Amino acid sequence: MKDFEILVLEGTNPSGVAMTRDILEAARLFAARLGHASPTWSFHSPSGGPVRLQGGLSIETQRLPARRTSQGAVIVVPGLWVENAQAIRDRVVREDAVQVIGYIRRRAKAGATVAASCSAAFLLQAAGLLEGRRATTTWWLAPELSRLAPRTHVEGSRILCVDGPVITAGAAFAQSDVMLYLLRRHFGAALAEGVSRVLLLHERSESAQFVVPSMLASGDALVSRLTKRVEAALPLIPSVAELARELRISERTLSRHVRHATGMGTNAMIQSIRVHRARALLRTSRMTIEQVALAVGYRDSTALRRLMQKAVGTTPGRVRATASVTEDPRRRRARTTRKQAD
Repeated sequence: MKDFEILVLEGTNPSGVAMTRDILEAARLFAARLGHASPTWSFHSPSGGPVRLQGGLSIETQRLPARRTSQGAVIVVPGLWVENAQAIRDRVVREDAVQVIGYIRRRAKAGATVAASCSAAFLLQAAGLLEGRRATTTWWLAPELSRLAPRTHVEGSRILCVDGPVITAGAAFAQSDVMLYLLRRHFGAALAEGVSRVLLLHERSESAQFVVPSMLASGDALVSRLTKRVEAALPLIPSVAELARELRISERTLSRHVRHATGMGTNAMIQSIRVHRARALLRTSRMTIEQVALAVGYRDSTALRRLMQKAVGTTPGRVRATASVTEDPRRRRARTTRKQAD
């Protein structure tokens, strides 16, 4: 029995498959150096044999195991390549997906942990695993997941959601967050942190790093107008009631448009815009954290710190520190010289 069973369907994102394999291989090598137990894994598909991934790549797989108990293995499902919400609806009813959904349902009922990233969260939804749970998916599919699963608390702005034995992650590259979390949970923090450092994944957090506000509209003209209005109004953002009046609609209609386009409530979307602006100022300006807080409509840095910690799982200081680490050394030296001259 392997520690991880990775389920692969035709059209799976090759990045998610490669990332899973590379992280597990790095964990195996790192564990050997530490003298720790090494993770084991296997790739599976409904029919076994080679499976074509998106873009023409392929991977060799084994047939789905005929297991009726959890046997301890973690089920991992990388995301599928889809271009729109209709594509994911069509994909989950194809025969291979139906077989995988049934397998996931049986294994979860027997007590297995199941983790899926990006659009693969829809396979978990079809298996009935997201009912009454917190879950995430790639942000642009979050409204569709909310529509299909009204009793699921969809948190489209998060990279990683852990709700008991069900783990979901955001866009395709969030597969790395899934695997690091699973390594930490099953093999310890030392191994997970070692792999993170080796593969330079240590800068990532468990919350989405600020979706660009202009992308939040998802093609909805009304939400696009709202987004631009809020960005232009910072730091003095009108109330939701005032914004609705300006747009000549009711608050309820505004909320419905925002929820459909973004998967968020109106206030949550406004907070997302504030956080995005704060991040930009922290990374590119010489403003103090207190000044940044005022620039996005908060009375002090404490309020900004609480917002960022709650919304994206990090702090203003860490955002600024990350910017300093990744900044071109010549620019950093020039900035330091200017500060000294001041």
